[in-house]
Amino acid sequence: MPLSTDILAELVEKKHDLLVQLRDVGHRQMELIDGADMTQLLKLLSSKQRLLTALQDVERQLNPFRRENPDDRVWRTPADRARCAELAARSESLLAEVVEQEKRSETQLRAHRDRVAEELEGAHQAARAASAYSENPWTHSQQLDLSSEG
Repeated sequence: MPLSTDILAELVEKKHDLLVQLRDVGHRQMELIDGADMTQLLKLLSSKQRLLTALQDVERQLNPFRRENPDDRVWRTPADRARCAELAARSESLLAEVVEQEKRSETQLRAHRDRVAEELEGAHQAARAASAYSENPWTHSQQLDLSSEG
């Protein structure tokens, strides 16, 4: 029969694994932003959303354990407790790294968006200038008939 700490250890391990995956996806996300590959970025963000949903689910499952006194938990071995504590600590570090990655990605994406907006504005102004020249009546060749019939 499993102990509640077995369930806790399993959840902490799942959380850690999901955070590792999120960190790796974050690295790829930054590469795609740098390469301006928005199609692949959107696909990646879709898979990232699934990871975030799974992480939220694990967090909900961990909630009952947060209300417990850690000293009252019964572990199979001291090594199991130490491993769980280590994974929990690494998870906190990973979470901080993932959050920082998100901030950097957002900054990169905004910079990319602003560059594209500037390029579009420049193209729009060039199109308006070209249009203005084509609408100018002086640019069309008009001939004046000065011949006289006698």
